[in-house]
Amino acid sequence: MSQSHGLVPATDVGPATQAGSAERDLLQSVVETARAIFGAAASSVLLHDRDADELVFQAVAGEGAESLVGSRFPAGRGLAGWVLVSGEPMVADDLREQGMFARDVATSTGYVPDALMAAPLAHRDRVLGVLEVLDPVEQSRSSLSELDLLALFARQAAAALAVVTERRREEPAPEVRARGLELVEALRDVLLDGMSPPARHGG
Repeated sequence: MSQSHGLVPATDVGPATQAGSAERDLLQSVVETARAIFGAAASSVLLHDRDADELVFQAVAGEGAESLVGSRFPAGRGLAGWVLVSGEPMVADDLREQGMFARDVATSTGYVPDALMAAPLAHRDRVLGVLEVLDPVEQSRSSLSELDLLALFARQAAAALAVVTERRREEPAPEVRARGLELVEALRDVLLDGMSPPARHGG
């Protein structure tokens, strides 16, 4: 299989994925919050580079955090690609039974999950990317209410990203970063108010 079908290192990213420090802080807080709320092994945000039509890992918490950021793969690949194109959230309890799962991409990251939840980062009429939660605790799987909460979190995160990106043009970096982190705190409260925190993994 050619390299273009799997995960490849980032070179230069397109305009949609040129995140500044405030955006990076916001997205890192989003993945860390999502991972903690759902008791997951990992969480990631992938933004769509429209020029290259690729998904780019912009923030990762947990498994793969050291090596994945900046890596990219074709936007039509795998479950993340399906979420990007369809604009719909999804959950897969057993990825061994999921034909759309891009196992070669996961293998190249060094971590192959058993289960996955994903939701589009949708703002206005655009899907900016995908928020993934890998191997959430059992009670987070196959639950429509929790998938709805992940989708809500992803929508609000996309709106926050748009706000921070816009404010970057008008305000100094410290103020933009502070505003971004305030928005993530508000997003966390949305989830905490909407669900009982699941039992955490040990450690």
